[in-house]
Amino acid sequence: MENNRVIRSAFKVGGFTSLSRVLGLIRDVLTANVFGVSAVMSDFVVAFRLPNLFRALFGEGALSSAFVPVFMATRKEEGVAAAWMVARKTATLVATFLLLLVIALILATIAIERLNPDLAARAPHLLPLMRIMMPYILFICLAGLCMAMLNACHRFSLPAFTPSLLNIVWIGFVLLVCPRLGAAPEQQIYGVAAAVFVAGLVQMGVQLPALIRLGFRPGFTWDLADARVRRVFALMGPTALGQSVTQVNVMVNALLARWAAPWAPASLFYAERLLYFPQGLLATAMSTVLLPVFSGHAARGDTAELRNTLNHALRTLLFVMIPASVGLLVLAGPIVGMIFGSGRFDAAAVSHTAIALRFYAPGLMVFCLAKVFVPAFYALQDTRTPFRIGLRAVALNFALNVVFVLTWPLDYKHAGLAFATVLSEGMNGITLAVLLRRRLGAMGWPEIFAAAARALACSAVMALALLAAHPLLVRGLHAAALPGKAVEIGSVFGAIAAGMAVYFAAARVARAPELGFAIDAIRKRRSAAAMREKSPQAGGG
Repeated sequence: MENNRVIRSAFKVGGFTSLSRVLGLIRDVLTANVFGVSAVMSDFVVAFRLPNLFRALFGEGALSSAFVPVFMATRKEEGVAAAWMVARKTATLVATFLLLLVIALILATIAIERLNPDLAARAPHLLPLMRIMMPYILFICLAGLCMAMLNACHRFSLPAFTPSLLNIVWIGFVLLVCPRLGAAPEQQIYGVAAAVFVAGLVQMGVQLPALIRLGFRPGFTWDLADARVRRVFALMGPTALGQSVTQVNVMVNALLARWAAPWAPASLFYAERLLYFPQGLLATAMSTVLLPVFSGHAARGDTAELRNTLNHALRTLLFVMIPASVGLLVLAGPIVGMIFGSGRFDAAAVSHTAIALRFYAPGLMVFCLAKVFVPAFYALQDTRTPFRIGLRAVALNFALNVVFVLTWPLDYKHAGLAFATVLSEGMNGITLAVLLRRRLGAMGWPEIFAAAARALACSAVMALALLAAHPLLVRGLHAAALPGKAVEIGSVFGAIAAGMAVYFAAARVARAPELGFAIDAIRKRRSAAAMREKSPQAGGG
C-alpha cells in the first residue's frame, strides 16, 4: 500500500515536473533561436551557474533534505505549532544568511572586475550578468524552503508546479522584454538575466498563501539557541554537497568549458536541458516524494519497510531511465536538430550539442541512483556519508575534466566534460549503494540487478527499432513532400512512439514486474482522482 502511494505521488509530482520540463523546452528553443551557442550565451550560462548552484546547495537540495526530517520529528513529538515555529526560525536565519551572502558575492564580482581586467576583456558580459542574477539566490532558496514545508505536509502539487514559474517568466521576457533592449544578442541577454531575478521572487511569493492556510506565520524570529533549528543547519552543511554533486560538477564543467571554447558552455547547457527532461519525469519526482516517506519509516524504526521502499523505487526508476538513456543516445542528432535547429542555432551548433548529448545520455542510468539513496541517508539523519562520497565524486570529476580537456580533440573537449560527469556520478551512486547496504542490510539486490538486466535487454531491442524506424520515416515523409521541419518532427516522434511500443512489448514478453508497478500506480491514481471528483470535501495535495 505504501509503495503504491509513493509511486502515485511520484507520478503526480512527475506530471507537474514534466510540465516544467515542457515549458523549459519551449524556453530553451526560444533562447537558442535568439542566442545560439554564441559567446554571450556562454557568458550567461556560466553566470547563471553560480546562483543555480547555490539554489541546489542551500535551496531545494540541502535545506529541504535537512529541514523535512526535523520538521516531521518535531510535529510528531511536540505538535503542529512547535513544528511551524521551527519553520519560522529556520526561515529567519536562512534569509539573513542569504542576504549577507548575496551582498558579499556582488561586491566580489566588482572586486574581480577591477583587479582582473583580462577576465573582463575575455568574457565582458560574465560578471555584469552575474550581478543581476545574484539576488535569485535569496529568493529561490527561500522558495526551496517553502517547497520543503509543503512537501513535509504531503502537499506535493504546488511545490512541483513552482519551478514552472521560472520558465513562464523567462519565456515572457524573451518574447516581450528582450526585443526592446536592442537588436544585438549582447544587449538582449540582459533581459534574460532580469527574468531570472523576477522569477525567483515570484516562485517564493506564490507558495506563501498555501503555507499560511496550513498554519505557517511569516515573520522574523531570531533564535540560535533552539536545538531543533541548530539540528537543521548541522544537517544542512554536509547535505549541501552530498545531494548536489551533479550541480557542483556542472558548475566546474561550465568554467572549464568556457576556457576550452567560446561555444562549449552553451552547447553543454542545451544538452543538459534535453537530459533533464526524462530525468524530471520520474527521478526528481521520486526523490521529492521519498524523503518524507523514508523519514516516516526511520522515525518508526521500520527498517524492513525502508528497504522494501528502496527496492521498489530503484527498480521502477531503472525501468524508466534505462530506455530513456538508450533513446537519447541513438536519436541525439535528430532530436537536437528538431528542437533547436533554427535561427542562430546553426548546423555547427546542432553538431556540438548532439555530441555532448551522446556522452551525457548514459548518465540517466546512474543519476537516478543518488535520487534514491541520498534521501535514505538523510532520513536516517546521516548527512556525513553523502558529503564524504560527494567530495570524492567532485574531485574525480575535476581530475577527469582536466585530463579530457587537455587530451581530447577540440570538437570533443566539451563532450569529455559531460562524460566525466557521468563517470563521477556513477562512482557516487555505486558507493552510496554499497554503504547503505552495510547500514540497512540486504535490499533485494538480485531483484534489482535482474530488473536492470531486463531493462537493458528490452532497451537493446528498442534501439534496433529506433535505428530502423527513423530513416524509414524520414524517407517516407520526404516522399510526401512535407516541409523540412515537419519531416524532422514527424520522424523523431514517430521513431519515439515505435521505440516505446517495442520497449513495452518486450517488457511484457520478459514479464517485467516493473511494468506492472507503473500500470498499477497509474490506475490507482486515476481511481483516487475520480473519488476526489465525487467528493467535494476531499483534500488535495
